[in-house]
Amino acid sequence: MHIKHNEMAKYGIIATLAIAIAIPFLIDSMFILNLLVLMLIFIIFASAWNLLAYSGQGSLGHAAFFGIGAYASTLIAAKSGLSPFITIFLGAAVAAFIGILIGLTCVRLKEWFLAMVTFGFAIIVQTLTVSVLAPVTGGWDGIASSRLLSPSIPGYQLIEYYAVLAITIASITAIWYIMKSRIGLAFLAIRENELEARAAGIDPVHYRLLAFALSAYLAGVAGALEIHHIGYLTPELYGVENSFWPVTYVILGGLGSLAGPVIGTIVLTIIWEGLKATGLTFGRYIIVGIMLILAIIFLPRGLVSLPEQVREWLKRRWKKDPLPETAGG
Repeated sequence: MHIKHNEMAKYGIIATLAIAIAIPFLIDSMFILNLLVLMLIFIIFASAWNLLAYSGQGSLGHAAFFGIGAYASTLIAAKSGLSPFITIFLGAAVAAFIGILIGLTCVRLKEWFLAMVTFGFAIIVQTLTVSVLAPVTGGWDGIASSRLLSPSIPGYQLIEYYAVLAITIASITAIWYIMKSRIGLAFLAIRENELEARAAGIDPVHYRLLAFALSAYLAGVAGALEIHHIGYLTPELYGVENSFWPVTYVILGGLGSLAGPVIGTIVLTIIWEGLKATGLTFGRYIIVGIMLILAIIFLPRGLVSLPEQVREWLKRRWKKDPLPETAGG
């Protein structure tokens, strides 16, 4: 029976949600549960970067907004006594505000010029954090961050997992809604052909700035979640590695697609941790680099296109090798 693409996507979403809800009951390891929480957080972070790319913009310094959200949330929680479940979104709003300021200065730049500006901005923010702002941020030593849930609460790890899962689902749903809305269509039009978008009455600067703000906000949510989960905050959060991981996840999973960041993060996290378990250190980077090169060459649309590629291959194979005629047929 032929199953339509939309139906397959729907069943895939249902299966993924079912696995995500059931998996804590199928494992008996706090290490794996902690890894799952971090994986969900990076799904939000990768999806935030992907939303920016969806509008035709690139960033190589998204760790800046990741870190700003974390620091803002931590400091607001410390000064106000509010729950991290509230300050996470306040800290993300600070990241979005900074994102708007950066966007106002360089949103007219082409993709990779903008990417280099954001890369430089992440370095500047880290430098300010460990120098001028050191009395507040603790410099390189960092500062303690209030936990999402107190460890004194029975089963707090499980509750925290489901809380992060709920925020992840809400974030992806919001991105899906944006992509399907008029805003998403404007993002797509600008990415595909800016001149035609202008002719159709779309203001590229306005929509690019909006994409920058939304992406920075979600990146801030991810950063705040990670730090309140870990319980300690250092400027290493602004590191180059945290700027390149979302790019890697999205390219592997499928640039511009809703499922790409999810699939890329899950697959690469499993591979990365699996290689780590074998004792590989620097070798992991080589293997992941080779995987990315192969994916770009053979799956330029990412892992999300793999089922379609397999179907096309089977269709061509079937045409080349038709079934043999039966005797007397």
